[in-house]
Amino acid sequence: MNVLSVSATFPYPPSRGGTQVRTFNLLKYLNQYHPVTLVTQRQAGVTDEEIEALRGYVRELVVFDRPPNEDTTTFEKVKRFAGFLVGGTPPSVLSYRSHPMQDWLDRAVKSGKYDAITCEHSVNEIFVRPQWRNHLKTLVNVHSSVFGTCRQQLETGTAERPLRDRLNLPLLFRYENRYCQKFSNIVVTTPEDGAQMKFFNPDSRIAVIPNGVDLELFPMRPTDPGGHNLVFVGAMDNIANIDAVTFLAKEVLPRVKERHPNTTLTLVGSKPVPDVQKLTEIPGVSVTGRVPSMADYLHQATVCVVSMRIGYGIKNKTLEAMAAGTPVIGSDAGLEGLRVDGEEVPLRALRANRVEEYVRDIDRLFEDPQLRETLSDNGRSYVETQFTWERAGQLYERAISTP
Repeated sequence: MNVLSVSATFPYPPSRGGTQVRTFNLLKYLNQYHPVTLVTQRQAGVTDEEIEALRGYVRELVVFDRPPNEDTTTFEKVKRFAGFLVGGTPPSVLSYRSHPMQDWLDRAVKSGKYDAITCEHSVNEIFVRPQWRNHLKTLVNVHSSVFGTCRQQLETGTAERPLRDRLNLPLLFRYENRYCQKFSNIVVTTPEDGAQMKFFNPDSRIAVIPNGVDLELFPMRPTDPGGHNLVFVGAMDNIANIDAVTFLAKEVLPRVKERHPNTTLTLVGSKPVPDVQKLTEIPGVSVTGRVPSMADYLHQATVCVVSMRIGYGIKNKTLEAMAAGTPVIGSDAGLEGLRVDGEEVPLRALRANRVEEYVRDIDRLFEDPQLRETLSDNGRSYVETQFTWERAGQLYERAISTP
């Protein structure tokens, strides 16, 4: 089976996390069994060396330049919203549109050379013609529901621009419902997203394929460092992470320091925006920016706090912390899609959503080395058996190759 894969986000190196790590690892596995042609875009910061390195993981790599950034004047923003209202496609998706890339894909599909086309993130649906479903298998790897994410941010009061998002919400519902009709197969990361996509397209085949962890990049920590050191890991220009670390630093940390004055909080991740950098004004908070190894910081931490209040799907940061053997305290959003507590489930993480719950559980872990060891061992074992990229790749290959 010849597979044509579309990823407007350049998926290398996988250490960048997010979309890149999922796309890279799934295509790397898939290419072992089916020749993959990857069509992608080169954004700022992608080097020639990275392009050449990625060629080694697929049969053919086709790279186009990323379209120029959109004008941010008020007139252009109003114009883009009007286009969304009439045309039905969000500006964030249209920003990836590339006519040279579309022409190349049209010719590739017309050639009859390919048996399946995959969109590695829902934004790539813009390149798929509805009629292609009649000639080859069409699969979208959603990553997360844009309608669900917008609705969640409005419900939790964490929307960056509430008025805009309230206007966008019915349009996103219409958009997601429409694009799902183009695909015979839909891949999601959690059952919750699967139910949402099934509602949009009852006739499609839904496959739930969770994220994975590279166990070599995130080895089990050799020792428990003890101490009173908290860590949060993730891209620091992501709105969900910005909200999480702001909440953690401003509302949770001061309460923890009342009992443990020497507590530190390290925010580890690339591209910290000014609001994140400003958190260093709070005593005990440090911001690293991009680091060579996330695992090193996880190994040095007493506890990893995944204080997400928004965001759909299984969080890579949670799995990576568990793989590294770092005890995790997470919110419902931070632990979504994971069986970490409850009846007949080994305790793999502590669950907290309110400030007082975080403070209570952080105190418990600071004071109880046996509990830390339990979470460390159970978390690592859970990832090893359920959340490797090998297992995710097997499920992805099955979704593509099953008639």
